[in-house]
Parts: sequence; structure tokens; C-alpha cells
Amino acid sequence: MTKASEHTENPPAVVVSGLTKEFKLPMRAGRFRAVEDLSLSVGEGEVYGLIGPNGSGKSTTMKVMLGIVRPTKGSCEVFGMSSNSSKSRRLVGYLPENPYFYKHLTGVETLRFYGELCGLRGGALGKKIDQLLDMVGLQDAADRRLGGYSKGMLQRIGLAQAVIHDPKLVVLDEPTAGVDPQGSRQIRDFIMDLKSRGITVVLTSHLLEQVQEVCDRVGIISKGRMVREGRLDEMVAVEELTEIVLKSPSPQLIDGIRELVAKDADSGAELVRVGHPRTTLERLFIAATSGAEAGKIDNEKQEGGTQ
Repeated sequence: MTKASEHTENPPAVVVSGLTKEFKLPMRAGRFRAVEDLSLSVGEGEVYGLIGPNGSGKSTTMKVMLGIVRPTKGSCEVFGMSSNSSKSRRLVGYLPENPYFYKHLTGVETLRFYGELCGLRGGALGKKIDQLLDMVGLQDAADRRLGGYSKGMLQRIGLAQAVIHDPKLVVLDEPTAGVDPQGSRQIRDFIMDLKSRGITVVLTSHLLEQVQEVCDRVGIISKGRMVREGRLDEMVAVEELTEIVLKSPSPQLIDGIRELVAKDADSGAELVRVGHPRTTLERLFIAATSGAEAGKIDNEKQEGGTQ
């Protein structure tokens, strides 16, 4: 087995090693294994996507990272400390899939409440609240009660509370669930802002297109096991094929591409890129979780993908 720490170039922010988690079933019906021998690592400053079908063990794995759930076997470290330690928890911000907030509080009051729980006070807290409301685009709704917020607005106030204490790691469970396209774009921009500031992000999402936009590396889990894991740009490359992209090619050059690219330098054609064509993360996900051979791409789906 490859060590989890070898998967990333940056110093690890999160290292999960040989994680197995079992839950007791009711009425002495035995035990359910949610995660089995799972290993992964997340480099500091990375955006890491953990994706898989419903019931695959994503949320259980994230709860182990947060110290909410203790592993049956294996371990999880956050910045070199056990995820069960109180010191590691202070470095982590969390947005669950369905966050609960006190609906009678306003946006400002909500952030002040969570800020004070994290030990922030006075003018520094007030300034931080203003900055976060601006970052998530809720300045105009700052004094509205959360009972009148839309789903997207609640997700964005949830993002703000997750980072109010300046964590080094932010864990997001389906951050765009039920959010309209505009709100989803704002959340994406927020994640990219976290990345630009060197904050590590671990997220789950069923919106694979969004995962493909923001993530540096991805792990695909199915039935509690890791089935594919690595850098996103490498995972979606179709290694058996080569892509040639031309700028303003002549019809004659297209007809005789194989023979003329190197010879017809006077045609004005420009060889822009030679590399591997890309599949989509969605196609890769379906292949990995349906038991298909790792990395195998249906050639018929790729027809027309090269020029």
C-alpha cells in the first residue's frame, strides 16, 4: 500500500491512514462497516474533493477529520496532531450539509455569536464580521433575520461562520446543495479566495463540474474504499490518445494533418498544444464507482475528441 503522505507535494495538512469505521446496528443485528482501510492525504493549501455515491463513506470520513467520530481502526492527523485533540479542532472550520442556525438572529448576530464562541471580542470581531459579510455577498442582508434567508444565503452565512476564527483547514460538506447557479458561483469564488490565502479546503459535492473547477486533487470512494485518487489534471487525462490543437488551420492542413504539420510552416498554422485530451470528472466518477477498470475510457465516447 502506498503511504498516504506520498500523494502530495506540499506538507500534509490532513493524513488519514488505514481508516476503518464500523457502526453497531440496532437490535443486535451486527455491525455496519462505513469505511474500510481508507488512506489519503491533503497537502497544505490544497483544495481536495472527496466524492462518491450516497452512502459511500464520505461524511463518515469527514467526521473523523473533524474529531466528531473516532475510528474503529487506523488514524487521522490534522497538521501533525490527532484529529481527536482539542488543539487540532481549533484549526478547523466546518460547514455541514444541512447547517442549523437560530432563525430569530440576524446575519450580524449569528456571526457575532459564533465569533464569541471562538474567543473573539470587541472591535476586532466587528471588523471581521464586516469583512466576511462582504466576502459572501450578504452586506445588504446583514440585519435581516435568518428565518427570511434563502437556502443559498444560509449556505453563505454558514461559510462565513466556518472561517470566522481564521482556521487553517476548512471542511465543507455539500456546500452548494440546493443553491441556485448564482449562489453556487459565489460559493465557488469564496473557495478560490480561501485557496489564494493558503487555507486548505476539503469538500464533498455531487456537482462534479464544480469539483473539477476548484479542486487540485480528488479522491473517489465507493462502498467505503478509495477507488481512485490523485491530481485532477492527471486523472482526467486520456493517456492512450494525443490531442493536437491548431490555431487558424487551412482546410488543406486539416486534410493532411499527419503529413503537413511539420512541413507546411508557411500556411500560417500554429501548433498551440500537444498533450492528452481530457475526459470529464463525471465520466471518470461513473467508471470508478461502477466497478469498471481504473482509468479505462470508452473509446466510442471519445470519437470526435481529436482533430
